[in-house]
Amino acid sequence: MTEGTMPGTAGPGRRRELMSFVRRSSRLDKRLQKAWDAYAGTYLLELPQYDHRELSVATDFHFDREYAHSVWGNDNPLIVEIGTGQGENIVAAAQKRPDVNYLALEVYRPGVAHALLKAGKYELSNLRVCEVNAPDLMRAAEDGLFEEVWTFFPDPWPKTKHHKRRIVQSTLADEVHRALKTGGSWRIATDIEDYALHVHEVMDQRNDFDNVGDLTVSLPTEHVSKGTADMAAQLPHADFTESRRFEGRVLTNFEKKGIEAGRVIHDFTYRAV
Repeated sequence: MTEGTMPGTAGPGRRRELMSFVRRSSRLDKRLQKAWDAYAGTYLLELPQYDHRELSVATDFHFDREYAHSVWGNDNPLIVEIGTGQGENIVAAAQKRPDVNYLALEVYRPGVAHALLKAGKYELSNLRVCEVNAPDLMRAAEDGLFEEVWTFFPDPWPKTKHHKRRIVQSTLADEVHRALKTGGSWRIATDIEDYALHVHEVMDQRNDFDNVGDLTVSLPTEHVSKGTADMAAQLPHADFTESRRFEGRVLTNFEKKGIEAGRVIHDFTYRAV
C-alpha cells in the first residue's frame, strides 16, 4: 500500500481519507518468519477486511463485548495500543498486569512479527496483536469498550504539508472517545516538540476530554517543518498542561534514542467525560 488514502466510514463507494502511514515492505527475515509461523495462530487477531483491502476492517464487523470475550475468554478491562512498534511496551504491560487484556495495533508487518515473538516468548494469554489501520478498528468498536487507548511516539510526519497525516486528529479523537468508557484515558507521548503542539491543538479545546495533567511546559505557538526545527526557540512560546511520565510505559529503545539525542519527552493524559 502506498501513500494516499484509507477507508472511510460509509458503505460501497464510501469517502476515502488520507493515510497516517505509508505501507513499507512486509517481507520478514528468517527469524521473524519463523516467529510468525509459530505464534500467529495464537496471538494474531485477524479481522474481516473491507472489500479485501489490506489493513481495513469490514463495515459490518462489530468489535463488541461478546467478540472480546470470545477472543480473551474473559471480561477483563481492555487496553489498546495504537502503533505498538516492536511490542516492547505492551508486552511489558501484559506481563505486569495479567488481570488486564491488551490489544496491540500495528501496520508494519515486521513490527507485528516482533510483537508476536515477544508474546510467544513469555506465553502471554492476555495479549493479541492486530495488523490493522487503527481508525478502522476504532470505528468498529462498541461504545465504552476500552479502558484505555495508548498512542506512544507516533510517526511525527515532520514536513508541514504532511501534518494532516498525523494519527492524532479530531476524527480519530471522536472515535476514541466513543470507544472509551466514561473516565477512560487516551494516553499519548511524543519526543517531537512540534507534535506536542499539534496534540494540544487537537485535544485541549474539546469538551469530551479533560486534560488531567499537572505539569506546565513551554512550547512554541507556531509550527515548524522538517529542516527548520532549529527556529522553534526563536518563536513565541506559551505554557501548556501536560502529564508526568506514565508509570505504565517502559523505556523502549526508541524512546532511549530520543533522550540521547537531547529531545524532551511529552506525555499527555486525556480523560473521556
